[in-house]
Amino acid sequence: MAISPVAFCVCRDYAALQKIVSERCGDGGMGHVITIAQQKGGAGKTTLAVNLAVGFAKAGRSVALVDTDPQGSAGRWFMTRIEGDGGDPGGIDFSTASAWGVTYECRKLAERFDIVIIDTPPKADSDLRPALRAANLVLVPVATSHLDLWAVEVVMYLASREDVPAMIVMTRGRPGTRLAADIAEKVAEMGCDVAAAQMANRVVYAETLGRGRAVLEATKTPAHGEVQALVTEIGAKLDSL
Repeated sequence: MAISPVAFCVCRDYAALQKIVSERCGDGGMGHVITIAQQKGGAGKTTLAVNLAVGFAKAGRSVALVDTDPQGSAGRWFMTRIEGDGGDPGGIDFSTASAWGVTYECRKLAERFDIVIIDTPPKADSDLRPALRAANLVLVPVATSHLDLWAVEVVMYLASREDVPAMIVMTRGRPGTRLAADIAEKVAEMGCDVAAAQMANRVVYAETLGRGRAVLEATKTPAHGEVQALVTEIGAKLDSL
């Protein structure tokens, strides 16, 4: 349901605006919102976001990608994408939003799209909370590094405060290494929900990202199976909520 410009303008208080949006839009028949969050930079948030966006689009779902990161990596990826394809985004819509406006933007998009994916800045403070509140599911990418793992707890805590389920997704994995085994053990000790599907440390993720593409749009490699498995697993998780 549309919200009048008057109602939007007079609600300068964020909490009041969020209440109006929630009451008027509701959740019935709306798409799912996925927020990708990690307070540490370099964990692969944008890589995960764009590959999921393309993966869900290829699976037949309508998809919107929202960039709330001032760095604008997802936006740069999208512009590169349409510039290289004569203006064709490949079934993906794109939007930007500020921290305070992300709830309104995502509710609006969820009325039109099956999947809304939010790419957030590397932080875990008050600016992240609106994106967590807007979500049906929070994904926390963790590269095979203790630094990434140490940064997880704050995001998981904030998600729990908003009563939103969160799932860790291992990125830049190095299967078979001692480091990978150590990280997997530490994650298990945290008692967090962890995606069975993982993204390995493959050059193709960076190569396709720089061209405004995703691995499912490149020559078939083992990364195809990784992304397809993630899309299937996350889709099933959303459908179960």
